[in-house]
Amino acid sequence: MPTLNKLRAVKDDSPRTASLTRLRIALTIFFALDGFIFAGWVVRIPAVKEQTGASASTLGLALLGVSAGAVITMTLTGRLCRRFGSHPVTVVSGVLLALSVALPPLTHSALTLGLVLLLFGAAYGGINVAMNSAAVDLVAALRRPVMPSFHAAFSLGGMLGAGLGGLVAGHVSPTRHLLALTVIGLLVTAAVGPTLLRHDAPTAPDDHGRIRNEPASASERPSGRVRGLVLVFGLIALCTAYGEGALADWGALHLEEDLHAHAGVAAAGYSCFALAMTIGRISGTTLLERLGRTRTLVFGGATGAAGMLLGSLAPTVWLALLGFAVTGLGLANIFPVAVERAGALAGPTGVAAASTLGYGGMLLGPPMIGFMADWFSLPTALTSVAVLAGVAALIGFATRRAAVS
Repeated sequence: MPTLNKLRAVKDDSPRTASLTRLRIALTIFFALDGFIFAGWVVRIPAVKEQTGASASTLGLALLGVSAGAVITMTLTGRLCRRFGSHPVTVVSGVLLALSVALPPLTHSALTLGLVLLLFGAAYGGINVAMNSAAVDLVAALRRPVMPSFHAAFSLGGMLGAGLGGLVAGHVSPTRHLLALTVIGLLVTAAVGPTLLRHDAPTAPDDHGRIRNEPASASERPSGRVRGLVLVFGLIALCTAYGEGALADWGALHLEEDLHAHAGVAAAGYSCFALAMTIGRISGTTLLERLGRTRTLVFGGATGAAGMLLGSLAPTVWLALLGFAVTGLGLANIFPVAVERAGALAGPTGVAAASTLGYGGMLLGPPMIGFMADWFSLPTALTSVAVLAGVAALIGFATRRAAVS
């Protein structure tokens, strides 16, 4: 009889396993689509800059539109997810992201560019918080540390988007290129979105394998210590995401203007960074199991700092590309670890807080780089990425006893 009951339990659990697998595939595709569309935009920034006649600082102000739209939306997305669910918010944000990416090349001044980037940033911020919230729920339900795999999909999408942008940069106008991204985004969302809409967010099993009615953290108010740790992980995410945003928006411009690289080679800079991140995140689960979270944070931050110093100060294009790749390997798993730990500590509230700080760093970094580039130089401004990666490593080491490694 016990054997029969055990077999029946396994059989009864198979529909849930299949459902979780479908959700994981759907979320992975949305993460990849997000990276693909965002990278497609960033590799065309030099062309849009020339089209609008903007200076470095003026372009930085225009890029602030992305930051403002994203940060404002991020503060609201957590509430929308709690009310409507993270899955519908992800799908709606995916549609808005695909539609808004076609707008920047239609502008001819820094002011109008900033306004349309406000819309693009709102969609980008919404989909990132909603996807991460859905992913944390799924990680808890699977009871496996697979969070880096979702961010690996984002990096892979970024690599493909940047690679495609590099191939077409000298042959296709930014208008046609980004309009094609709109069509691709809408088609993918139409194909994958129904999977998310048909399934509610999964709940994690308890220690005895029973399915909870709701996440344990949903009805518990985090203590002051937990809220402090969530803030710490959010700051770590901010420091490292700052580097990702800086390389996305300014890496190609640095290679093209400072090192006189061809437009296609310049676009490949972000591809090198994204490819290295993808490799690092694909192996992220194994790395976490062997090193633990604390050492992953510390070693990753130190490696990212060293790589960015090389990438920003190298005298040749190929050394700079090597530096970008090393930076990608170093920063690869820091952001997903930070978001996962915040979610484990404080549930959806922790995810929203860490994601907001993290993506705020990604989106506020590029305008800061623009101002520093005007004050000093673009290579000097890019060294700030190395500084913040080092700060992330120090924070991770200083809080090693405050969180489970």
